[in-house]
Amino acid sequence: MRTYSFLTVLLWSCMFHAIHMMPSEQRTNKHSRSERITGLSENDGKTLHRTKRGWMWNQFFLLEEYTGPDTQYVGKLHTDQDKGDGNLKYILTGDGAGSLFIIDENTGDIHAAKKLDREEKSLYVLRAKAIDRKTGRQVEPESEFIIKIHDINDNEPKFTKDMYTASIPEMAGVGTSVIQVTATDADDANYGNSAKVVYSILQGQPYFSVDPETGIIKTALPDMSRENREQYQVVIQAKDMGGQMGGLSGTTTVNITLTDVNDNPPRFPQSTYQFSSPESAPPGTPLGRIKANDPDVGENAEIEYSISNGDGSDMFDIVTDKDTQEGIITVKKHLDFENKMLYTLRVEATNTHPDPRFLQLGPFKDTALVKISVEDIDEPPVFSRPWYLIEVDEDAKEGSIIGQVVAQDPDITKNAIKYSVDRHTDLDRIFNIYSGNGSLFISKPLDREETPWHNITVIATEINNPKQTSQIPVFIRILDINDHAPEFAKYYETFVCENAKAGQLIQTVSAVDKDEPPRGHKFFFELVPEFALHPNFSIVDNKDNTAGIMTRRNGYSRSKMSTYLLPIIIFDNDYPIQSSTGTLTIRVCACDSRGNMQSCNAEALLLPAGLSTGALVAILLCIIILLVLVVLFTALKRQRKKEPLIISKDDVRDNIVTYNDEGGGEEDTQAFDIGALRNPEAREESKMRRDVIPETIFQIRRTAPLWENIDVQDFIHRRLKENDSDPAAPPYDSLATYAYEGNDSIANSLSSLESLTTEGNQDYDYLSDWGPRFKKLADMYGGEDSDRD
Repeated sequence: MRTYSFLTVLLWSCMFHAIHMMPSEQRTNKHSRSERITGLSENDGKTLHRTKRGWMWNQFFLLEEYTGPDTQYVGKLHTDQDKGDGNLKYILTGDGAGSLFIIDENTGDIHAAKKLDREEKSLYVLRAKAIDRKTGRQVEPESEFIIKIHDINDNEPKFTKDMYTASIPEMAGVGTSVIQVTATDADDANYGNSAKVVYSILQGQPYFSVDPETGIIKTALPDMSRENREQYQVVIQAKDMGGQMGGLSGTTTVNITLTDVNDNPPRFPQSTYQFSSPESAPPGTPLGRIKANDPDVGENAEIEYSISNGDGSDMFDIVTDKDTQEGIITVKKHLDFENKMLYTLRVEATNTHPDPRFLQLGPFKDTALVKISVEDIDEPPVFSRPWYLIEVDEDAKEGSIIGQVVAQDPDITKNAIKYSVDRHTDLDRIFNIYSGNGSLFISKPLDREETPWHNITVIATEINNPKQTSQIPVFIRILDINDHAPEFAKYYETFVCENAKAGQLIQTVSAVDKDEPPRGHKFFFELVPEFALHPNFSIVDNKDNTAGIMTRRNGYSRSKMSTYLLPIIIFDNDYPIQSSTGTLTIRVCACDSRGNMQSCNAEALLLPAGLSTGALVAILLCIIILLVLVVLFTALKRQRKKEPLIISKDDVRDNIVTYNDEGGGEEDTQAFDIGALRNPEAREESKMRRDVIPETIFQIRRTAPLWENIDVQDFIHRRLKENDSDPAAPPYDSLATYAYEGNDSIANSLSSLESLTTEGNQDYDYLSDWGPRFKKLADMYGGEDSDRD
């Protein structure tokens, strides 16, 4: 509906009265008014009057979104100076002048050239003036007027978001606020009901409702369960014009999610579970999984599993898998089929985060019965102890039993057990064991001072099933026996001054003992009985394992006796008492008045008394020069090269004469030194055979010298026969081979390749008769049968 408002604008022109006292005029665009100004002139003081008249305006109003065929008429500008003769020209300036608003410069009519939108601009400020076309002067001062745009309902309400997302806990009460939606209308809220918005719900009933004025969405049904339905989509409409017919509207979508609360207890899907476990399962072995179902999610579905009761609560355990919310049943202790074959457990599943608001619904836990059967397997032997400690005296005889280990088959069959020693832990084969009863005995002498502890491993094996074996450590402690005599702690260099006084301490000695008596060492010192009343020295036992050597007379002379030997007996206090005699060498030395040693050499007494220090230095230098000359001479002599008997490219150890060149006959004496054959002493002495180690060291036989004129051929034959019969001669002219033992060996062949017997029925006792050089083989092959086991 178009409404045209025609407002007549009366324009009053101001009539100006020229007054020579006022250089300028004052104008106003307000309502017409008269202003009286009173003043005194310089001459006569007359009163001056000025009459002011201005434009008279009313506010223009214009409807937005005009869609008519013609331009929209706004209003008319007019002044009383306009006589209608076209001398005046109306000019419009300001907001939109010339583009949005057009004025007829002759009549002053104003039109809107375009469609206007109040939401873009609701107020336009313009200025108008009238100009005389001839003079170009303003007949009226510039005046300002306002054009206001009236609103129409051309904008629908718009929500701040195209889609809203909200959440609310399940089981919430009726009227619980969910979210507030807001819609805005761009129309003028102060003009009519175009911007008055009312909210309503188009989709989402009967679960939710909306406040028509505030847009707050609330729950409309009680006890909505997330487990039944989790997502809801609600459509809200916002309509202007107060919701009346003809108003514009907009919609938005609200996605509402019900969040979980712990309103459901866990429940096992079955009441009984069956599992089995081999009796050899180590602690911590998982046997199976059980799970209680909880329709809740997140922490509300977290479950803790425990064993409430049952005869297997000590043998089994259950832990919770936090990722899958399952209970894992594991072995807690070692199982024994022979002891118990079936266990029963009562397992309980409990929510870890119960909600106090829903405790009235019942206990938030559930129980199930778990039965576990133990499976029998063939187990290895079990020793009676986790380890064994055996103590034995170091003087125990070979073959003495020092202890026993006991193992048995834990299975029902109770298979027989045999014992053996792990030879990797007893490389010297000092100990052995009876395979039938596990008794340990000594095979070699013991020495605590060499090895105080022996750690061996005993193996128990089922005879019917050798794969079933067990090992046990056996710690053998060698107890000390007083079998070592004490001796001096170190070598003592003792001297006595020539001017020593009687009763003077010249040395303190101490002793050590390889034995370790339980009460500690206690040593006693005394002179041997032959020197009990030694005229020169005495010994004083300090009762602290030390003794002092004292002088018994005044003054000693190097010229008479430069060294004294003092034998001392050292006893211990253990049983049996051990003692040893140590000889202390005491040298007589020259000392100063303070007792500091100066010289202990007896040769120093033979030097002339008047020999000066310079002479002594000269003598010493001469001796050093002579020694250097001797060393140089010896070195030069060793550097001389010997002319070899044989010069050959293929020189070997043996003296082989090559015949690849023609010699000079019997007169050629350069090819071989015949004197070496004629001289019996020319051969090397005490040369032993390099291919064998003789049982007995033979003495080199000295042969009678031969005459000078003996025939060389005869001489060579004699020497050849002599060396062939001498087992100690080095076989330079033979090649030693070890592939064949020889016809004259009493041991025959040591190889087992040609033997028709097996290792099981061979007797190696004869190795013990071959002497000490075959003792190692005798020990290795002559032991008990249990060692080979």
